Amino acid sequence: MNIDESAALSAEELGAGVVKRSGTLADGRELFYYDDPGTSLGPERRVDVRALDARPDTATMRQDVLSGDWITFATRRQNRVMLPSADADPLAPQTPSNPSEIPSRYDVAVFENRSPSFGPALTEATGGAPEASDPPRDLDDLAHLDLGRTRTSIGRCEVVCFSPEHSGSFGTQSVTRARTVIEAWADRTAALSALPGIEQVFPFENRGEAIGVTLPHPHGQIYAYPYVTPRTQRLLDSIGRTAPDLFARVLEFEQASERVVLSGEHWTAFVPFAARWPLEVQLMPHRHVPDLAALNDAERDELAPVYLRLLRGVDALYAPERTPSAGVGQAEASALVTAPTPYIAAWHQAPVHVGRGSVRLRLELTSPRRAADKLKFLAGSESAMHAWTAEILPETAAERLRAAVESVPAP
Repeated sequence: MNIDESAALSAEELGAGVVKRSGTLADGRELFYYDDPGTSLGPERRVDVRALDARPDTATMRQDVLSGDWITFATRRQNRVMLPSADADPLAPQTPSNPSEIPSRYDVAVFENRSPSFGPALTEATGGAPEASDPPRDLDDLAHLDLGRTRTSIGRCEVVCFSPEHSGSFGTQSVTRARTVIEAWADRTAALSALPGIEQVFPFENRGEAIGVTLPHPHGQIYAYPYVTPRTQRLLDSIGRTAPDLFARVLEFEQASERVVLSGEHWTAFVPFAARWPLEVQLMPHRHVPDLAALNDAERDELAPVYLRLLRGVDALYAPERTPSAGVGQAEASALVTAPTPYIAAWHQAPVHVGRGSVRLRLELTSPRRAADKLKFLAGSESAMHAWTAEILPETAAERLRAAVESVPAP
């Protein structure tokens, strides 16, 4: 493969000195480079010269009439790459021997997922996205219950690469790189929220094989949904049954508790009062903002080091524990003890069209790791009935995590 062809891409300066460069991949998917301030990269980027198949048709979603939930059937996702070696990393910059998804060297890169759960079709044809044949008409259409209801799974799924390196996570990045990623999240949140038919935007990072991660490359994803997610619908119901200032009262309640893990001028991290998971922490801005795009420069600047310190504390939490528990195989225990803490880092944002004055942006980080060599598995009661039993008091979990965070140096 000849990868020498290059071109200058359109550039836009964002906050904190980050520069965004926009391009496309060989099959028409959008690609964005977010350059660090002071980057060594030039204005040109290599062109994607791969011969790719046409993009798959947009998936279909079906309604579960018993719950009202919409289930997407994205069958093409069965063929995703599973734990490739470094020389076959699909998220690394392309080389003559590795025709990866990203043509050029980068600092941070975002591109449309090749095997998306939602999209590429939208309610209306937009850019390179076609118009869907049977999209949801509106939220009332989605809420209507009946047997055999289907709709096109419009939306967008994007991959966010935090680094060109083969291994790592958000927490292994520098403060400068973390700030670039935050700028990318905010920029993509605003852009995706403006697409026709999008109702909610969700940036997240899955970390660790125990979570089901199939690529070790440091990356996250962004889903742009055609509906308000079930979790957020329950939140809106709780706000409706209490008061619009529920988040402000939750933050005040947690800040006065012994569950605070760390705090700054603009952010507080805490283990919630009724935490389900053995490791669960939320990071919330002090000011009401509906999403990442609404954060001001000061809030974004502080978020980078605060979030990095929290993630490094999560990794330090079990580091001193090296003795396998009784009944656990030595090889299995050793592998788990030495592995970085698995987690899901979920950025909950307000829906695009409802609840923006009451739903506050927050990070919710959860991990199934309940000891250095033990994981919590969701069995009958939790999986089938969503009736949780927690093994660790939130106050105890907060004390442990606070000590771990204090043990790591400031990023």
